[in-house]
Amino acid sequence: MNESGLESALQKMESAGLSPAARASFTRAWRQAASGDAGLMPENSLAPAEGVPALADIPAAAPDPALLDKLCVIKLNGGLGTGMGLENAKSLIPVNDGLTFLDFIARQVLWLRRTHGTAGPRFLLMDSFSTSADTLGYLARYPDLSPDGSLDFLQNKVPKLRADTLEPVTWAENPDLEWCPPGHGDLYPSLLGSGWLQRLADAGVEYLFVSNSDNLGATVDPALLGYFAASGLSFLMEVAERTPSDRKGGHLARRRSDGRLVLREVAQCPADDLEAFQDITRHRYFNTNSLWLRVSDLLAALAENGGALPLPLIKNTKTVDPRKASSPPVLQLESAMGAAIECFAASGAILVPRARFAPVKATSDLLALRSDAYAVTADQRLELVAERHGLPPEVSLDDRYYKLLAGLEAGFERTAPSLRHCTKFKVEGPWRFENGVVCQGTVKFTNHSPRPATARAGHYQDVATEL
Repeated sequence: MNESGLESALQKMESAGLSPAARASFTRAWRQAASGDAGLMPENSLAPAEGVPALADIPAAAPDPALLDKLCVIKLNGGLGTGMGLENAKSLIPVNDGLTFLDFIARQVLWLRRTHGTAGPRFLLMDSFSTSADTLGYLARYPDLSPDGSLDFLQNKVPKLRADTLEPVTWAENPDLEWCPPGHGDLYPSLLGSGWLQRLADAGVEYLFVSNSDNLGATVDPALLGYFAASGLSFLMEVAERTPSDRKGGHLARRRSDGRLVLREVAQCPADDLEAFQDITRHRYFNTNSLWLRVSDLLAALAENGGALPLPLIKNTKTVDPRKASSPPVLQLESAMGAAIECFAASGAILVPRARFAPVKATSDLLALRSDAYAVTADQRLELVAERHGLPPEVSLDDRYYKLLAGLEAGFERTAPSLRHCTKFKVEGPWRFENGVVCQGTVKFTNHSPRPATARAGHYQDVATEL
């Protein structure tokens, strides 16, 4: 195998100051790509994941506060709010009552410490070069969040590769576009290469709880922490039941060859197996991207594998400039954090309520969280009110007007209609909602004119308003 492309890429990474752990992880991914390994998981190589225990069935036990001092909470915070028209960290978007994702996360950690009289859990963010400065500046309002002022480590970047030669691409028009993020599987080399993994171990941290910063359902559950600590597992994935809306997302399965649990993403599914991939009665569980890891076992696995966990490869074909279809085709080599479930002999999954998976992917999700269908709890969680019986309102907003945060806030003036008793809320066309709009049942607003209509304050129950 001619590895000139790999050598050029590694030189480029070294010149950019990327750690040996980052280079080791990239080396493994590059060799997988060069070997022709597409990272596919055929259906006949997998069996459904059966016998997954449920959090609801864990015997009630008094939480052990001492475990909080052995825990570090890590939030993945590298994403920008570009999908909503922003250029800073997504976690800085106001979510409810003026509080951002970061406010909720910080307050939850501080509440745990204060309530249980502990110094832990420790708290860290995995930031990107694009989010670190804004994030750390914002969190300065919480001086007690870190005992030593250290709150983050940076995720790595890797070279985009020419699709024809696997050489690192050059793009003089904008050299920044020569690089891409390596997926959230980069958590492991970033933790190792930054020195934080050993630093946490030396400080007595035994467990990690990792989740996305935009998932406000992913909070520290002391009962779940106790379960993981007592289980002896190296790795525990929180999973939820797939619904029809989750058919295209990745799922948990068991590999027939060795019986290990694996995570299969749609990019790893052969085209002929897509029907089975989307069968939610066969493959019932999806990864919430909330993971529990045992620090000593993670250190041992990294050492055993030369600093890079053997994660399945995800190859994404793009153009070097995503805005220019005529620019050279490139490969972006990525991996998924949850795929590490197959890297440990002692790994497992636990079925959690859907309430622990509440990511904000679109402005419709954000509007629901801003409404009175959710309330802030004493422990600083944002959860559905009792009247919702665990089911969020179904919100559908016209992308032409509300896809970007500026459009949402122009239409709803930084507030939201009452959705506490609303089953479905749909908006088509441009509208401006006054304060005091109360929706119940199924409510639809349609405006066929390009000029904004006004939704007046009042009660709307099982009604379609059309102009």
